[in-house]
Amino acid sequence: MEKKDRIMLSTKDLVFRERSTKKLTERYMGPYVIKEVVSENMVKLKLLVSMRIHPVINMNRVVRYRKPEKRKKVEKPKPVEVNGVEE
Repeated sequence: MEKKDRIMLSTKDLVFRERSTKKLTERYMGPYVIKEVVSENMVKLKLLVSMRIHPVINMNRVVRYRKPEKRKKVEKPKPVEVNGVEE
């Protein structure tokens, strides 16, 4: 990954006090910018000041950011006529 790439951080081992259950937390947070590539498997992220985690993260905890896709509009099927009655 390059220095300007935007990535998402895994929330797998992070503890959130404001969330009552882990089930409702997102799988990834972000996007965040890579400040520095420390080694081939470690990157330093530009994190928020309020986040109390170390900014150097292993590459198995991040995924490349992709823009959300626009949802396609699904058309409802037309009613079917059976024996003169619409269903």
